[in-house]
Amino acid sequence: MAAAAAATVTVTEDLIGPESPVLHSVSDPSSEPTDINNSSPAPMETNSSEPTDINNSSPVPLEATIEPVPEPQTQPESQPRKKRRRRKKIFTDMISTASRLRVLRPHPKPNPVAEDDVPDSPSSHQRKRRGPSDLSKEVDIEALIAISVGFPVDSLTEEEIEANVVSQIGGAEQANYIIVRNHILSRWRSNVDVWLTKDHALESIRAEHKNLVSSAYNFLVQHGYINFGVCPAINDVKNKVVNEMPEGSVIVIGAGLSGLVAARQLIFLGFKVLVLEGRERPGGRVRTKKMSAADGSVVGAADLGGSVLTGINGNPLGVLVRQLEFPLHKVRDICPLYLPNGRMVNSDVDSKVESSFNKLLDRVCKLRQGIVEEVRSVDVSLGTALEAFRHVYRVAEEPLERMLLDWHLANLEYANATLMSNLSMAFWDQDDPYEMGGDHCFIPGGNGRLVRALSEDLPIFYDCAVDSVRYGSDGVLVYAGGQEFRGDVVLCTVPLGVLKKDAIEFVPELPQRKKDAIERLGFGLLNKVAILFPYDFWGGEIDTFGHLTDDPKMRGEFFLFYSYSSVAGGPLLVALVAGEAAVKFEKMSPVESVGRVLEILKGIFSPKGIAVPAPVQAICTRWGQDQYSYGSYSYVAIGASGDDYDILAENVADRVFFAGEATNRQYPATMHGAFLSGMREAAHIMRVARRRSIHPPNIMPSGLQNNALETLFETPDLTFGSFSVLYDRQSTDSESNALLRVEFRNGKLESGVMHLYGLIQRKQAVELSKIEEDTRRIEMLTRDDFRVRLVGRKGLCEDAETLISQISQIKSASS
Repeated sequence: MAAAAAATVTVTEDLIGPESPVLHSVSDPSSEPTDINNSSPAPMETNSSEPTDINNSSPVPLEATIEPVPEPQTQPESQPRKKRRRRKKIFTDMISTASRLRVLRPHPKPNPVAEDDVPDSPSSHQRKRRGPSDLSKEVDIEALIAISVGFPVDSLTEEEIEANVVSQIGGAEQANYIIVRNHILSRWRSNVDVWLTKDHALESIRAEHKNLVSSAYNFLVQHGYINFGVCPAINDVKNKVVNEMPEGSVIVIGAGLSGLVAARQLIFLGFKVLVLEGRERPGGRVRTKKMSAADGSVVGAADLGGSVLTGINGNPLGVLVRQLEFPLHKVRDICPLYLPNGRMVNSDVDSKVESSFNKLLDRVCKLRQGIVEEVRSVDVSLGTALEAFRHVYRVAEEPLERMLLDWHLANLEYANATLMSNLSMAFWDQDDPYEMGGDHCFIPGGNGRLVRALSEDLPIFYDCAVDSVRYGSDGVLVYAGGQEFRGDVVLCTVPLGVLKKDAIEFVPELPQRKKDAIERLGFGLLNKVAILFPYDFWGGEIDTFGHLTDDPKMRGEFFLFYSYSSVAGGPLLVALVAGEAAVKFEKMSPVESVGRVLEILKGIFSPKGIAVPAPVQAICTRWGQDQYSYGSYSYVAIGASGDDYDILAENVADRVFFAGEATNRQYPATMHGAFLSGMREAAHIMRVARRRSIHPPNIMPSGLQNNALETLFETPDLTFGSFSVLYDRQSTDSESNALLRVEFRNGKLESGVMHLYGLIQRKQAVELSKIEEDTRRIEMLTRDDFRVRLVGRKGLCEDAETLISQISQIKSASS
């Protein structure tokens, strides 16, 4: 079989990524593998057999009554849908409508925005006056739209609290703000092809709430919830705004989804931006590859990385699709399963095992709820827990049932990009409540079309792998491709796998807290084999079918096939490799892998009298060997939790920022999670830059900075042993910041002495002074209640620099 395959098919070993809805990339140049079509990705644009643009296929007028989208009807004889990941949706109660109708106008002015494009716009017919019940229904609909985007029902997000959108948390002002925010968000979502102005938003809000409109509008624009994307109207406005508000310079490491989105938004916010990418192309872990026969008779576009839009409701990628007028193909629910001998699995047995599998997961969930404190301190693997319950309840003891259960386990390993034995029982599904609703969809022609639109006109340096990042009070230096790049801040969007490999040197080192989170979180593996055939022999009425194996260790080997015939422009099949099989897959030759896929396909279709033709081209991914990712996407490993995603997202010293799917607690391992993280960090960088403009850092040459600081420490406010402390004498707050200096003497040093610094609370400095020995004092700094990190002069954070400036001014005034 292998020899035959080698004789008839061009097989390519490709180092690009997984199927997960995951995405982005980058940081070291290396060999991007070649194949027979060594051209830039150019996905085919093709009409899908079911190009259903789910949910937002056309603009919805603001006053329209929106009915809930019904679940797609499934044919009775079809196999039940095999979910990518088991989810528990949490629906919270809507807030009361009794007192909030006075926020909206009972009959808003006509909206001049794109009236010709909206059939039911105010200008198209005489608007009827709306009564309280109509307003109540509209407010509820707008709240549902806000929920789908990720906003809570009746509270503020952390971002909104940080942005001070209201003067007081809780109360009537916050309730009214939420109504206004939801209204503005819904109004733009009804027509994403136009720029919604603040005046347009004010037209339908009562005049007394003008301040709330300004607050909500500014927040939504700056954080990328409205007026984002790639359509001409949006781009035209943003291009006019760029020169009005210069902010600073940002170096973005990585041209994956998060890096591209952040770069675009930062440019709009007024920053000078440069993107450094190690690969020869944008997109990172999202890559569409054009495949074709040697004579060009058959062509197809294969998504070798992020592929499926997992939930279209509220998905920002769905907004881009609407703006670009791309069709969407809903992944159909039918997924027949085949035994090793090629026979289709009986639907009753399949349903029984799937139900048992779900009950096992439910029991694990109930177990951890009962011992919530214990699992935090002593976590075990999800695989161990499931296997224990399987034995106790005697689930899947028959060979056929066990094969079916293994298939579902493989599907779960695909969802999490790792073995069941690696997943945290306590927190593996911590992101379930936030899942995007709606259908899962393909973009005909591949997701590379989105990448091309997002990367257009951006200043991207390709083949520019980053070696090191040096940061301090005067900015950042990034060394990449033999060049030095200087900026105010750096945004690192490399995959978690790159951070785990320490492929980029950070000077000073990253905080221990962040390094621990990087180590705890998992970064898994999923691989693909994409095969272009001369014709579609499997039938176009399904998008997926599965294959069972009697070897539990290889249950993830080509366990699921995606048919891309409806979206690729040609007869294309993609076979997935998950779990332990994905690891072993990378050690197999491409010819051997393709031969194994053909063997499985012949086992399924030959008994039906259907011949499996020789493929015209095949591509095998090797995601784990890719030096720009070292894996596929993140998961919650044993001992980790959702908190680690948040820690990974934290900036360092207000100079080094982080984005990417592994920094998004709500939407990890997804393309939209990467997208949203880029928007989040663009807003974060803007807040820090504006705060810095209020308290500008001292940007003297480093030598003068050191001398000035040493002069201050000639008269410290507190000294003990090798420790000295400076604090703001005008403050009496015991929890106010103080600057600690520790002196180390060593004859091997050129000057014989070295000083390290740290930011510490004033009361902690007093407590430290009561300790007898310097060694014990150093140990005390590392305690959880202290967590003081000693750094060199250039490693001091913005708060420390501000404190130094204040102390210097006070001492200068007193002298």
